[in-house]
Amino acid sequence: MEQYKKEFIDFMLECKVLKFGDFTLKSGRKSPFFMNAGAYVTGSQLKRLGEFYAKAIHDNFGTDFDVLFGPAYKGIPLSVATAIAFSELYGKEVRYCSNRKEAKDHGDVGILLGSKLNDGDKVVMIEDVTTSGKSIEETYPIINAQAKVEIKGLMVSLNRMEKGLESDKSALLEIQEKYGFPAAAIVTMADVREYLEPTFDDDIKKAIAAYYEQYGAKD
Repeated sequence: MEQYKKEFIDFMLECKVLKFGDFTLKSGRKSPFFMNAGAYVTGSQLKRLGEFYAKAIHDNFGTDFDVLFGPAYKGIPLSVATAIAFSELYGKEVRYCSNRKEAKDHGDVGILLGSKLNDGDKVVMIEDVTTSGKSIEETYPIINAQAKVEIKGLMVSLNRMEKGLESDKSALLEIQEKYGFPAAAIVTMADVREYLEPTFDDDIKKAIAAYYEQYGAKD
């Protein structure tokens, strides 16, 4: 396994972002692990997180894009931190953009926060984790309603490697096939399991195995 993946997994644990136990996900699934990007709360944590994302985006999608779009709410700090890191690491200025849950009718009006989207913009979407693809299903129409943009790709921090909403394929693969843009992750749950398995007790090992027996993707 690449060293940066080990460092990112350690970083998630250190920040208490990745936890193991008994959780109910947004999709309604009962999961023995949970990733909460809202637990990145300090300046140094957000700086490092932005750097991990920026490097992954650079490696997967290059630098030919204009906007980082982070869906509300957790995607807002992700897009900001990554835009800063991209400027510092690669000397490339990209704008950040997010959506509001409710449109604002005064001041900075509209549904968008940060940069506006313009026709012809090349956009990289950024999220914390995609379990079933439901969040993209909500976000994609919002972006396309604002301008005629090109989606260069989706970057998440953790690929849970679970079946999506409509098939036994992984959510990321399902997204790629449905929307026509690539999707990638900094690490996958296969990476996490490989790296952390020596530290798991038998109950956690059994719970994770049972979860993937039910929800594991069959790519």
